[in-house]
Amino acid sequence: MNDLRFRLAADTDLDAVVRLRDDAARWMLAQGVTGQWQPGELGGDHFRKIMDSGEVWLAEAAERVVGAWELWWEDEDAWGPQPPTAGYVHRLMVDHSSVPSGTGRQLLRVAERRVAEAGRELVRLDCLAGNARLNAYYLSAGYQVVGSKEGKPQPGGTPKSFTLLEKLVWDGGE
Repeated sequence: MNDLRFRLAADTDLDAVVRLRDDAARWMLAQGVTGQWQPGELGGDHFRKIMDSGEVWLAEAAERVVGAWELWWEDEDAWGPQPPTAGYVHRLMVDHSSVPSGTGRQLLRVAERRVAEAGRELVRLDCLAGNARLNAYYLSAGYQVVGSKEGKPQPGGTPKSFTLLEKLVWDGGE
C-alpha cells in the first residue's frame, strides 16, 4: 500500500483512533484471540494522555485513518527505569477490512525509522505472553525476546504478563 500517508494524531483524530482500536479488538476476537483487547476498553482520554507524553501516529489512505500506533519514550511499567536509548511501540493496529496484508509491517518500519531519527538505537515492545501468533509476528520482523514482565498494569483492565522484545534500529553512528 504505497499511498499511505503518516502523520501525528491531533485531538480531532481521537474518535477515529478509538474506532480503529475497537475495530481491531473485534477483529482479534473474531480470529479467536481472547484476553488481549476488548472493544470499548480505551477511549479518547487514553490516547490524549499518550499524545501529552509521547506520540500517536496515524496512517491514512484516501483521507481515512487505516492504521495507528503509539510511540512512547519510556515504559517503566514493563521495562523499569532505562537510559534514553529506546522508543517503545504500543497498540500497533490496522483496519483489517481496508488494508492489504503487510500493512502492519509497513507501519512498524515507519515507527522504527522515527525512533532511529530521534537518535535512539532500540525499538522495544511488549506482547501478551499467551499470544503466540503476535509473538511470532514480531520475531519475523526482526525482534528478539529479551525478557518477560509478569503482572504489567493495563489501562482499563487487570494486569497481564508480557514478552519483552527489542530490535536494534540505529548503531549510534559507529
